[in-house]
Amino acid sequence: MLISIKTILRGIGQIMLQENAMTGLLFLIGIFWGSTNMGIATLLSVIIATLTAKLFKWNEDEIQQGLYGFSAALVGVAMVLFFEVTWLTWLGIMIGSIIAAWIQYIFIRKKIPVYTLPFILVTWVLIFIFRKIIPIDAASSATSPIVENFAFIFRGYGQVIFQDNYMIGILFFIGVLIHSPLAALFGLMGAVFASLFAYFLNLPMSEIEMGLHSYNAVLCAIALTGQSKKDILYITIAVIASVWIGQLMNFFHFIPLTFPFVAATWLCLIIKKMFSSIQ
Repeated sequence: MLISIKTILRGIGQIMLQENAMTGLLFLIGIFWGSTNMGIATLLSVIIATLTAKLFKWNEDEIQQGLYGFSAALVGVAMVLFFEVTWLTWLGIMIGSIIAAWIQYIFIRKKIPVYTLPFILVTWVLIFIFRKIIPIDAASSATSPIVENFAFIFRGYGQVIFQDNYMIGILFFIGVLIHSPLAALFGLMGAVFASLFAYFLNLPMSEIEMGLHSYNAVLCAIALTGQSKKDILYITIAVIASVWIGQLMNFFHFIPLTFPFVAATWLCLIIKKMFSSIQ
């Protein structure tokens, strides 16, 4: 039943699709740097989700890869971001982590690349419950000061795990770079392109500088990284789609989280499969 530190860290690294304990450690350091409560929530969530997988004797290789930890980790961080930390918040984090692991398990068995969808679904439900049914006060919002020049690029990396400090974003970038230099660079390019596209759409400059329109693009680029030149085309499509989807969700006052990343990546995978079947 015991789980190793390496498995826990891999679960955190898988937030950006990196099966690497060192990557996960850098992510965890960055999260603690941003907020102690977020760091604790991350560890608690990954441990609970992984123990759930162990308890029900799911595939051991999948557990070791950290596949049941990353969505739960995001649930933990999101709850601390959106709500004051109370015993109800911690209870929601624990229950949400278990549910996220189960959703992940179902999709893995169906062989569907679910990415962060379990986190999205669980977090949407918890936000509804804690806002409408069992109200918890919203967390006080505090943001890092805007830094000029190219800090916005790394804020896109940071916002993947709800961190607005560009230095934390650089740490996350290094974490991906350690495991996959190509994915790290594509992620950086995705952040730049998404920011430029958001500027073209006349979206608020403050949101662009905070990385709020580029973090989904970072994930799209990392997920679609490959050796073929066609992958650059798919990444471009996904980046554009992620910005459009995110803006559409904002227009209807729906919290995007990482849904634009999941939807845009699924779209590109469908297009890719269609073209491969034609050839």
